[in-house]
Amino acid sequence: MTENGAVFPDGEIRAEGLPGDLTAVESGMWQAFRDGSVYDLRRGDPLVDDPHGRHPWGPERTVRARVVCWLLLDGPPALAGRVAALKLLGVRVAGPLDLAGGTVEPYVEMQDCRFDEEVLLPETRFTTVRLENCAVPRLEAARLHTEGDLHLPRCRFARGIRLSDARIGTDLLLSQAVVGHDRHGRSLSADGMTVGQDLQADLLESHGELGLRSAEVGASLSLRGARLANPYARFALNAPQLTVGRALYLTPAGIGTGQPGGVTPARGIRVQPFECLGGVRLDDGRFGDSVDLRAARFDLSSEQELSLRRVQTPELRFLPVRPRRGRVVLSGARVGNLVDRAESWPGPGRLHMGGFAYENLVPQGPFTLAQRLDWLAAATPEYSPEPYELLATVLRGGGEDEDAREVLLAKQRRRRETLPPAAKVWGYAQDIAVAYGYRPARAAVWMAVLWAASTLLFSRADPKPARGDEHPSWSAALFSLDLLLPVIDLGHATAWHLHGVWQWLASVLIMLGWGLATAVAAGATRLLGRH
Repeated sequence: MTENGAVFPDGEIRAEGLPGDLTAVESGMWQAFRDGSVYDLRRGDPLVDDPHGRHPWGPERTVRARVVCWLLLDGPPALAGRVAALKLLGVRVAGPLDLAGGTVEPYVEMQDCRFDEEVLLPETRFTTVRLENCAVPRLEAARLHTEGDLHLPRCRFARGIRLSDARIGTDLLLSQAVVGHDRHGRSLSADGMTVGQDLQADLLESHGELGLRSAEVGASLSLRGARLANPYARFALNAPQLTVGRALYLTPAGIGTGQPGGVTPARGIRVQPFECLGGVRLDDGRFGDSVDLRAARFDLSSEQELSLRRVQTPELRFLPVRPRRGRVVLSGARVGNLVDRAESWPGPGRLHMGGFAYENLVPQGPFTLAQRLDWLAAATPEYSPEPYELLATVLRGGGEDEDAREVLLAKQRRRRETLPPAAKVWGYAQDIAVAYGYRPARAAVWMAVLWAASTLLFSRADPKPARGDEHPSWSAALFSLDLLLPVIDLGHATAWHLHGVWQWLASVLIMLGWGLATAVAAGATRLLGRH
């Protein structure tokens, strides 16, 4: 039998138009649904009304899950001039709420409700669903589709949430939710999920792996002030190939009555940082605006890592508290602006940046060139020229030519340690002479020192003319200069002969001149090649 198209399970209709097997509480819900009004069963006592508390809720606050499903899938029409909607406050739902594969047209909003068993929504279609501050054993919603929002703020899910391949039309809200883990150790399984606009999970508390593999978020993904814990597995946040249209925020959140503004929180607001106990994987992620790690805290084991391999974003704000253990991996990442501070980076052996590329450096606070070189050395336990050349290019692009030369000099010194002994000795000679060509003025200093010293020595010599009376007047200064300059012939080195120790000194001076000239030529070649 039907009433206005609604099929009743027991085939009986009461005089007032209600199905015959409904309890008084369910009858009230039925009428509120047709009227589109709020059905509030709260008692006004915070302890009694707390859906997460231990106070029992009896039949006076209980509706059967199958009746809720009946209303949503094939409920009665709305009263004249009203819109049918399910709006429940302080209601206990007994039995599994199973809407799998169904299409739910009415608006759904449930607040401060308690579910005895899991909520099953796989492949279900909704307009908008709002569950706020509800106690749910588990939400099973793979391939869920909503035209509007899915709101789950302040809810507690004892055995996790599954939203794999779900399609959320606008926003997904998980702010202040508490999510336990399922039998596989996952708190949120949302691989392949698509969110049309924002995914807001501020102050989320996750116990298990939060999985967002290949997920897509149209606007921003916010985990401000969230606490993720999965210390005994590999990852607490596992989100490779994540695509975010705008920004990813792993930053602090303000808790209090005021609204935070700027960097300094308003009075009365307590700041809670983003905390992650366990590894983080954001490999191959694409972020339209930025990845913000300001003041984030990563508590890693020695085997865990903060992995941003091959990430692409216009701006990376690497400003976390320095991890005490574990690794930071940026291999293959591509960023525009690298906003960082010296105190945020880990030490040698715990930083990997092979193939990491950035276009601009925007240090926050003091970050000296020596610290930047230590940063490169920490990231390259084995010598690699690319990180040094990239840093020099970026510094030169910012007008810091002197610093760029210092970086390239550091590259040559680092390379020298990998060479065989003979090449290493020649490297030291180039470094001492002209700093591998990056300090050309040093050649003139060495030339002047050698010229002055040799002039003083040869002023005591007793040379013999090489060609009888045809010779210029003896000049120790011109003779020394002629020996030092290997290309230019001043006519003095060939006009006079020296004997004994003076001949050896002349040979040493010639060798020093050639060595100095060769070092200058090698440095000039590097400079010309670089430009």
